[in-house]
Amino acid sequence: PPADVPPPVDQSANPPGTATDDSVDLVELPAMQADLVAKAGSDTVYFGTDESLLDDQARATLAAQARWFMANQSVRGSIEGHADERGTREYNLALGERRANAAKNFLISQGVPAGRLTTISWGKERPVAMGSNEEAWAQNRRAVTVVIR
Repeated sequence: PPADVPPPVDQSANPPGTATDDSVDLVELPAMQADLVAKAGSDTVYFGTDESLLDDQARATLAAQARWFMANQSVRGSIEGHADERGTREYNLALGERRANAAKNFLISQGVPAGRLTTISWGKERPVAMGSNEEAWAQNRRAVTVVIR
Protein backbone atom coordinates (compact mmCIF):
# COMPACT_ATOMS: atom_id res chain seq x y z
CA PRO A 1 0.00 0.00 0.00
CA PRO A 2 1.05 3.63 -0.34
CA ALA A 3 3.31 4.85 2.48
CA ASP A 4 0.77 7.39 3.80
CA VAL A 5 -2.01 4.83 4.35
CA PRO A 6 -2.02 3.39 7.88
CA PRO A 7 -2.35 -0.38 8.34
CA PRO A 8 -5.88 -1.70 8.87
CA VAL A 9 -7.16 -1.62 12.43
CA ASP A 10 -7.87 -4.97 14.05
CA GLN A 11 -11.58 -4.72 14.85
CA SER A 12 -11.72 -8.02 16.73
CA ALA A 13 -11.10 -6.31 20.07
CA ASN A 14 -13.97 -3.83 19.59
CA PRO A 15 -17.54 -4.65 18.63
CA PRO A 16 -18.91 -2.97 15.49
CA GLY A 17 -20.00 0.61 16.07
CA THR A 18 -17.28 1.41 18.58
CA ALA A 19 -14.20 3.51 18.29
CA THR A 20 -11.44 3.75 20.80
CA ASP A 21 -9.73 6.74 22.29
CA ASP A 22 -6.68 6.16 24.50
CA SER A 23 -8.78 6.29 27.66
CA VAL A 24 -12.38 5.43 26.82
CA ASP A 25 -14.52 3.36 24.48
CA LEU A 26 -16.85 5.50 22.42
CA VAL A 27 -20.05 3.69 21.48
CA GLU A 28 -22.06 5.19 18.66
CA LEU A 29 -25.83 5.45 19.07
CA PRO A 30 -27.46 5.05 15.63
CA ALA A 31 -31.03 5.86 16.72
CA MET A 32 -29.91 9.03 18.49
CA GLN A 33 -27.73 9.92 15.47
CA ALA A 34 -30.81 9.68 13.24
CA ASP A 35 -32.74 11.88 15.68
CA LEU A 36 -29.94 14.49 15.62
CA VAL A 37 -30.02 14.58 11.82
CA ALA A 38 -33.82 14.75 11.75
CA LYS A 39 -34.06 17.57 14.28
CA ALA A 40 -30.89 19.55 13.54
CA GLY A 41 -31.03 19.07 9.78
CA SER A 42 -27.53 17.60 9.47
CA ASP A 43 -24.70 16.09 11.44
CA THR A 44 -22.13 17.58 9.07
CA VAL A 45 -20.65 21.01 8.38
CA TYR A 46 -18.40 21.80 5.42
CA PHE A 47 -15.30 23.93 4.96
CA GLY A 48 -13.45 25.70 2.19
CA THR A 49 -10.10 24.52 0.88
CA ASP A 50 -7.40 24.70 3.58
CA GLU A 51 -9.89 26.39 5.94
CA SER A 52 -11.23 25.68 9.39
CA LEU A 53 -13.45 28.77 9.68
CA LEU A 54 -17.18 28.23 10.09
CA ASP A 55 -19.38 29.97 7.52
CA ASP A 56 -22.96 31.11 8.20
CA GLN A 57 -24.46 27.81 7.07
CA ALA A 58 -22.09 25.82 9.31
CA ARG A 59 -22.91 28.04 12.30
CA ALA A 60 -26.65 27.59 11.69
CA THR A 61 -26.25 23.81 11.51
CA LEU A 62 -24.13 23.73 14.66
CA ALA A 63 -26.59 25.99 16.50
CA ALA A 64 -29.34 23.47 15.71
CA GLN A 65 -27.07 20.65 16.89
CA ALA A 66 -26.39 22.54 20.12
CA ARG A 67 -30.14 22.87 20.77
CA TRP A 68 -30.48 19.12 20.21
CA PHE A 69 -27.63 18.35 22.65
CA MET A 70 -29.18 20.65 25.25
CA ALA A 71 -32.48 18.75 24.91
CA ASN A 72 -30.70 15.37 25.12
CA GLN A 73 -28.53 15.69 28.21
CA SER A 74 -27.75 11.96 28.48
CA VAL A 75 -25.62 11.75 25.33
CA ARG A 76 -22.19 12.97 24.30
CA GLY A 77 -20.75 13.90 20.95
CA SER A 78 -17.55 13.11 19.12
CA ILE A 79 -16.67 15.71 16.50
CA GLU A 80 -14.77 14.09 13.63
CA GLY A 81 -12.61 16.35 11.46
CA HIS A 82 -11.91 15.37 7.85
CA ALA A 83 -9.94 16.71 4.89
CA ASP A 84 -9.83 16.04 1.17
CA GLU A 85 -7.14 13.89 -0.43
CA ARG A 86 -4.78 16.74 -1.30
CA GLY A 87 -1.85 17.41 1.01
CA THR A 88 0.24 15.19 3.20
CA ARG A 89 -1.22 12.87 5.81
CA GLU A 90 0.27 15.02 8.59
CA TYR A 91 -1.09 18.27 7.14
CA ASN A 92 -4.56 16.80 6.71
CA LEU A 93 -4.62 15.35 10.22
CA ALA A 94 -3.78 18.80 11.61
CA LEU A 95 -6.40 20.44 9.37
CA GLY A 96 -9.02 17.88 10.42
CA GLU A 97 -8.18 18.62 14.05
CA ARG A 98 -8.65 22.37 13.51
CA ARG A 99 -12.01 21.71 11.83
CA ALA A 100 -13.20 19.41 14.63
CA ASN A 101 -12.12 21.96 17.25
CA ALA A 102 -13.87 24.79 15.41
CA ALA A 103 -17.13 22.84 15.50
CA LYS A 104 -16.61 21.78 19.13
CA ASN A 105 -15.83 25.33 20.26
CA PHE A 106 -18.95 26.64 18.55
CA LEU A 107 -21.10 24.00 20.27
CA ILE A 108 -19.53 24.98 23.61
CA SER A 109 -20.26 28.66 22.88
CA GLN A 110 -23.91 27.67 22.43
CA GLY A 111 -24.06 26.09 25.90
CA VAL A 112 -23.09 22.45 25.34
CA PRO A 113 -20.79 21.47 28.23
CA ALA A 114 -17.22 20.86 27.06
CA GLY A 115 -17.09 17.60 29.04
CA ARG A 116 -19.74 16.10 26.76
CA LEU A 117 -17.70 16.66 23.60
CA THR A 118 -14.57 15.00 22.23
CA THR A 119 -12.73 15.47 18.96
CA ILE A 120 -10.82 13.25 16.58
CA SER A 121 -9.18 13.96 13.26
CA TRP A 122 -9.31 11.42 10.47
CA GLY A 123 -7.52 13.69 8.01
CA LYS A 124 -7.97 12.26 4.53
CA GLU A 125 -8.33 8.65 5.72
CA ARG A 126 -12.15 8.40 5.67
CA PRO A 127 -13.51 10.12 2.56
CA VAL A 128 -17.26 10.06 1.91
CA ALA A 129 -16.80 10.86 -1.77
CA MET A 130 -14.27 9.15 -3.99
CA GLY A 131 -12.72 11.11 -6.81
CA SER A 132 -10.06 13.65 -7.56
CA ASN A 133 -12.23 16.62 -8.44
CA GLU A 134 -13.73 19.64 -6.70
CA GLU A 135 -17.11 17.96 -6.19
CA ALA A 136 -15.55 15.07 -4.23
CA TRP A 137 -13.09 17.31 -2.39
CA ALA A 138 -15.88 19.65 -1.24
CA GLN A 139 -17.81 16.72 0.29
CA ASN A 140 -14.72 15.50 2.14
CA ARG A 141 -13.79 18.87 3.75
CA ARG A 142 -16.04 18.46 6.76
CA ALA A 143 -16.65 17.98 10.47
CA VAL A 144 -19.18 15.36 11.50
CA THR A 145 -20.91 15.25 14.87
CA VAL A 146 -21.33 11.63 16.01
CA VAL A 147 -23.61 10.87 18.95
CA ILE A 148 -21.92 8.61 21.50
CA ARG A 149 -22.64 7.16 24.92
